[in-house]
Amino acid sequence: MRFDIVTLFPDCFTSILHSGLLGKALAKEIAQVHLTNPRDFTTDKHHKVDDEPYGGGVGMLMKPEPIFAAVESLPILPRRDVIFMSPQGQTINQPLLRELATNYDQLVIICGHYEGVDERVLNLVTREVSLGDFILTGGEIPSMALINGVMRLLPGTVGKEESLKTESFEESLLDFPQYTRPANFRGWKVPDVLLSGNHGKIARWRFQQQVERTALRRPDLLKKWQEEREQGTGNR
Repeated sequence: MRFDIVTLFPDCFTSILHSGLLGKALAKEIAQVHLTNPRDFTTDKHHKVDDEPYGGGVGMLMKPEPIFAAVESLPILPRRDVIFMSPQGQTINQPLLRELATNYDQLVIICGHYEGVDERVLNLVTREVSLGDFILTGGEIPSMALINGVMRLLPGTVGKEESLKTESFEESLLDFPQYTRPANFRGWKVPDVLLSGNHGKIARWRFQQQVERTALRRPDLLKKWQEEREQGTGNR
């Protein structure tokens, strides 16, 4: 998959793209990430990318011309989505990440800044995506979350792909608690069932823990899971 990030601050991505699984995925050419700076497409001597909003108001808006020029300079792959990171967009969730990882070969991600972008930039966009109901200084951090969430779902990124199927949110349930050695740490013991070697009992215990944990921490997700079961769309 090809990721094209349109950002005024490409240096923000240096560390995350060279660390952990993402760095390995890029090294193995499972994905490519290309950074494009709209400032490189300005035509004035000051390389101005922002201006005052018509009608007045606080702050500055990103101008449309540099963003259009930056996006239009990119190659176009057949299965392409152009995303604007915006608090007004669809909130990132696991189904969205899986849709993007499965259905697209290229994601163009536009990172806004200042007080936002000229509304006409949305004519470039096929969807708006949000990290949540809060405001950050720009779209770089949300775009990093989106890239991370999508790239780890690409075949070959995670060593044991089976582990992806048991994670939180994959079945509208939170993940079950997990433990590793030592079996007793400062008096906190690993549940006996996990030491039993009985895989049937372990599977049942883990499922029960998922249900109980989801009921306690995310009752909204539990309600969704119960509705899916009633409709016959759940996996359990």
